[in-house]
Amino acid sequence: MADDNKENNNTEKNPLDIQPTETGEKVVPVLIEDEMKNSYIDYAMSVIVGRALPDARDGLKPVHRRILYSMYEAGITHDKPYKKSARVVGDVLGKYHPHGDSAVYESIVRMVQEFSLRYPLIDGQGNFGSIDGDSAAAMRYTEARMSRISDEMLHDLEKETVQMSPNYDGSLEEPTVLPAKLPNLLINGSTGIAVGMATNMAPHNLGEVVDATLMLINDPSSTVHDLMTVLKGPDFPTGGIILGIHGIREAYETGRGRIQLRAVATIEEIRKDKNAIIVTEIPYQVNKAKLIENIALLVREKRIIGISDIRDESDRDGIRVVIEISRGTDANVVLNQLYKHTQMQTTFGIINLALVENVPLELDLKRIIQIYLEHRMDIIQKRTQFQLKKAEERTHILRGLKIALDNLDAIISLIRASRTVDEARSGLMANFGLDEIQTKAILDMRLQKLTGLERQKVEDEYEELMKLIAEYISIIGSDEKKYDIIRSELIELKQKYNNERRTQIKASHVDFDLEDLIPQEEVVVTITNSGYIKRLPVNTYSQQRRGGKGVIGMETKEEDFVENIFIASSHEYILFFTNKGRLYWEKVYEIPEGSRQSKGKAIVNLLELGEGEYITAMIPVKEFLDDEYLFMATRSGTVKKSLLSDFSNPRKAGIIAITLQEDDELVNVALTDGSKDVVLVSRHGKAIRFSENDVRPMGRSAQGVRGIKLGQGDKVVSLDVVDESSTLLTITENGFGKRTEFTEYPTKRRGGKGVITIVTSLRNGPVVNVKAVREEDDVMITSSEGIVIRVPVTGINVQGRNTQGVKIMDVRQGDKVVGVARIEPEDREDE
Repeated sequence: MADDNKENNNTEKNPLDIQPTETGEKVVPVLIEDEMKNSYIDYAMSVIVGRALPDARDGLKPVHRRILYSMYEAGITHDKPYKKSARVVGDVLGKYHPHGDSAVYESIVRMVQEFSLRYPLIDGQGNFGSIDGDSAAAMRYTEARMSRISDEMLHDLEKETVQMSPNYDGSLEEPTVLPAKLPNLLINGSTGIAVGMATNMAPHNLGEVVDATLMLINDPSSTVHDLMTVLKGPDFPTGGIILGIHGIREAYETGRGRIQLRAVATIEEIRKDKNAIIVTEIPYQVNKAKLIENIALLVREKRIIGISDIRDESDRDGIRVVIEISRGTDANVVLNQLYKHTQMQTTFGIINLALVENVPLELDLKRIIQIYLEHRMDIIQKRTQFQLKKAEERTHILRGLKIALDNLDAIISLIRASRTVDEARSGLMANFGLDEIQTKAILDMRLQKLTGLERQKVEDEYEELMKLIAEYISIIGSDEKKYDIIRSELIELKQKYNNERRTQIKASHVDFDLEDLIPQEEVVVTITNSGYIKRLPVNTYSQQRRGGKGVIGMETKEEDFVENIFIASSHEYILFFTNKGRLYWEKVYEIPEGSRQSKGKAIVNLLELGEGEYITAMIPVKEFLDDEYLFMATRSGTVKKSLLSDFSNPRKAGIIAITLQEDDELVNVALTDGSKDVVLVSRHGKAIRFSENDVRPMGRSAQGVRGIKLGQGDKVVSLDVVDESSTLLTITENGFGKRTEFTEYPTKRRGGKGVITIVTSLRNGPVVNVKAVREEDDVMITSSEGIVIRVPVTGINVQGRNTQGVKIMDVRQGDKVVGVARIEPEDREDE
């Protein structure tokens, strides 16, 4: 039975057995899953290796390499006349790249465009498209030749430095990689979508790449952090601003990273009381025409308000887009909206993917430079071996010529006696120990070589070649000498082609280690009542004797004035609290530095404020300590105390400082030690003083507790920390005010109705603001019609609580006081 089963098993047919057909052909059954898998892998690898990804050594895809090689072969170099682009495309298609002509021409177009490549590899003549997205003219109308910098990509190609492979039909050979003296992968970057993977490498500044490469040659243990001290980050052909180095560092360390790119825009006064945003640089790969069209669409849809006109005044000298701002609109707010809603701010996702020995790998910065150096070491080795071979071949011939010159009469006699060339060749080889190559050189020698002068030239050439051979042998055997050659080549490249960095790199909130590059020094920070801020060195304000005239601290408009001035370290933080209960912060060194006379920069241009959001409090902070508190008060009388350390983790869009009810606003914030008394004052002239200890510490998102019980229609206008050496200044809408000693305010429990701080009669009007002031302070009072008066505190009487005060500002009918600012004397800060 077992034998029968065995026989039956042997006779069963395997469905995948090869079965002969009637014509004798064999059909091989294959599972469709296997066939699809294998065919797709073949296709994917063909796309990855043959089209979409650059080689890590020369930074070129096959089509770009073939274009440059075809132009080099045809002699269309930078010092020769332009040739029709159609001719170049035809050569590339016919010889090396069997794909569509449009693919080749589009590649040529991109290699010409100065807004696509940081260092264009082809010099074009004619219409090759524009940054507005205009397509290039047809290839029959444009002309091209290699650019000067492309010569460095093909230098030494003829010296057997790279491997050649057959072209698609086997009739010609093409290089598998170019010698690439130029570090092209880093300086020009690359983009491409393969199958299941993509590359998006950023361009860089040639001088910085050279410096980083030299650093790695000199110290192979250099880290990415070390390299970033000279290679700051990408340098895009269209300029722009990179926000922060976090994404750059991530890309350099891991091969992937995201960077924020922002347009360069300034605010200019184009006519009296008429401002405009002038855009002079846009992010890389942004279509300018579509950007303008998108801005216009947002204005029509009223998603951006305050733009009255948009004009494109760009010309051959550069980009200039003029965005006119409506009168009464803050241009800085509009600019922030443009950054938020348009491609004036974009994200560039870096993917450093390239082929290493035909394998796609994500590369960090150090590895990219190492691959370039390994390639150059290999090129120099092969080039030197080629030069050594040529020198040895020449010295071999020169040795034969020297033998001939030493035996000149005998050789002449032998040649004259020979009936044929072959007989003369045989005689020379037999009688003088010459080989066939030397014999041929002697027979081809002209009679002029027989002179004494020519004889000396042979001797000199031989000696020179022997020195070169010794040098070539030493280079082949020494990596240090090869590195010396690479150093000199890189320095030469930098001298010939380097230009200034176009893309600025500015700090962002997450770049803490930027402080390592910024000196720690004391600076003066000034803030105006209309929201302009600047910093400048302390020594700008030289110390003066009492009674001095002082110096001009800022050029301001008539209705603008310096509201706050304080000394801070460049490494400290400034916390900005808004009416909507959010907190933003800036490092002091991130505040733009200005001169004494400059106005500074609008705070809203530093922070990404929302619509209707404005700053209500600013606090300088050295450290986020656990024993310090932020005390807050809102319009509805809510108060809240939080640990300062709770606010130590920033976000670009700000963080919640206090959760507000829908109709509430944050009025003021004070930095305290947790043991002070605070005073809240309401619009109807009520004030309550209570201890901070009545309010327990709460988290950031908490709403707080009641600080004062308000009457119908009343709201809080002020929060101040009690300082017994100060007095409480109260100002009303109709320009009346007074100072009151803090001892007049009894300490109560929080949540009460408070006591009268000033009588808010029909004469006085409601309370506008309250400030704790010292004798040496001034106060600046502003009316709704822009009238400003500066009054010394000593000129305002100290009175009891239950009084109406005195007239401080003569307010005209229909006008009212809207703002009060305490101005600290600068000499006290200097002390």
